[in-house]
Amino acid sequence: MEPAFWHQRWAAQQIGFHQPQVNGYLQRHWPSLGLQAGARVLVPLCGKSLDLLWLLRQGYRVLGIELSREAVAALFSEHGLTPQITREGEFEVWHDGALQVWCGDFFALTASQVQDCSALYDRAALIALPRAMRERYLAQLSELLPSPCQGLLVTLEYDQALIDGPPFSVGAEEVQRGLKDWQVSEVERCDIRQDSPRFVAAGVSSLRERVYRLSR
Repeated sequence: MEPAFWHQRWAAQQIGFHQPQVNGYLQRHWPSLGLQAGARVLVPLCGKSLDLLWLLRQGYRVLGIELSREAVAALFSEHGLTPQITREGEFEVWHDGALQVWCGDFFALTASQVQDCSALYDRAALIALPRAMRERYLAQLSELLPSPCQGLLVTLEYDQALIDGPPFSVGAEEVQRGLKDWQVSEVERCDIRQDSPRFVAAGVSSLRERVYRLSR
């Protein structure tokens, strides 16, 4: 999946993955991680998610990674934030207070750039990627993030033969295999088929979101 795909989606505002409210799983399960105030949270493929602002309000420092400059600009402008823009390696860095969003390719990150991140939040990054890229993505997380580290991961499961992604179906075995150096425990699952007409129309009979707590 080429970067042009996501640039086109943002240009056409085909962003059904963007939620108009803070994610409920995040609000319910993040406090159980017991992170210290001021901990830095890595949020890959963050778009203009309201979840970033929720994490800020809880007292964390937030590092979002986003390919689309249009998405980054929308995040700051829609919430009245005034960014300072600098460079960090291959990334254009937008920052305002404890919020930083690095505009560029997630796979260009280095371990030194995220060495102070002790937490991870992934609601829509893993499921946005086809299988080969998911393998790279999970391997990259393990290589980049220090230990100890904790986080939340939200995935989606359905019959991939009936409808193509994104979002893609990601099973529990794939998560466990890709994060073999982590402790992975499911904390919630929910069938969201009734809220997903595109999947209903494709004949999908089960559409489950699964929430995992990650630690190492």
